[in-house]
Amino acid sequence: MKAKQLVVLGGSGFVGSHLLPRLAKDGHRILLLSRNREQRRALGVLPGVRIHSVDVYDANALRRQFEGADAVINLVGILNAFGNQTFHHAHVELTQRVLGACQAANVSRLHHMSALKAGQGLSQYLKTKGEAEAAVRNSSLDWTIYQPSVMFGADGGMVQRFAGLLQQMPALPLARASSRMAPTWVGDVVEAMARCIGDDKLGIDRSFELYGPDVFTLGEIVQLIRDTMGVRTPILPLPDSLGRLQAQVAQLLPGKPFSLDNFHSLRTDSVGKSDGYAALEITPQPLAAWLPVLLNVLPRQRRLDHARSSGR
Repeated sequence: MKAKQLVVLGGSGFVGSHLLPRLAKDGHRILLLSRNREQRRALGVLPGVRIHSVDVYDANALRRQFEGADAVINLVGILNAFGNQTFHHAHVELTQRVLGACQAANVSRLHHMSALKAGQGLSQYLKTKGEAEAAVRNSSLDWTIYQPSVMFGADGGMVQRFAGLLQQMPALPLARASSRMAPTWVGDVVEAMARCIGDDKLGIDRSFELYGPDVFTLGEIVQLIRDTMGVRTPILPLPDSLGRLQAQVAQLLPGKPFSLDNFHSLRTDSVGKSDGYAALEITPQPLAAWLPVLLNVLPRQRRLDHARSSGR
């Protein structure tokens, strides 16, 4: 595999924090673009990684950063809108600027992070993800689009979010508990991207649906997390009328833990039809096997087993 010069946008997020170490391990040279270089210094210690402070919405600045690159990787995405940072701004407008800057800098290769079921349903998140995909597909670039289902992994993702709620709340009211999804390990998503980045023949002008081997309802996932943690927090599935009200109230809270757009996203099942992992010869990891690791249950369980065996 030939080492490449890569420019990454959104590399300090959940996927990027897992992808960059893998790409560095593969020997690629990586330029991470960030609004605040000083806040991302931890990633700069990775071999072959440089960080530049750049306004990624500045087309001329992007062009200058892209010059000489073999490929650009766009990982930028938001789950909730805040102020001027709307879904259209983050997903569509930025993608259009990236495409223009690639063309101006003579970079022909783009790896684009999207979402499973992009362009479907009622949420602005999925709608704008679909619009961004359309812009990429209609461009003159050699593109690869990655469409993961809900992701889980260390240092972020759905598992830790629900684990925190289960610990903090006496009961957990759950909107859209019947929503179906096939959660996928972030490490498998990173593996899929690394293979396509390392070998262009695998992914040019292709999209890959990336989803886990098991389909759950949201309620089943939260119950699995609760049972693995060993807590007894009641889970209270809400009818859509109350779930919508919960979202309207929660989106007014600091940090916007849940929003009406999240509620609308959950109305579209995150279950795929075309196995992108199989196409890339990757066997996806199941959620249940990772839960004890992500929730740090194994050391505690060993201590409990030791205490029982010693009669304490």
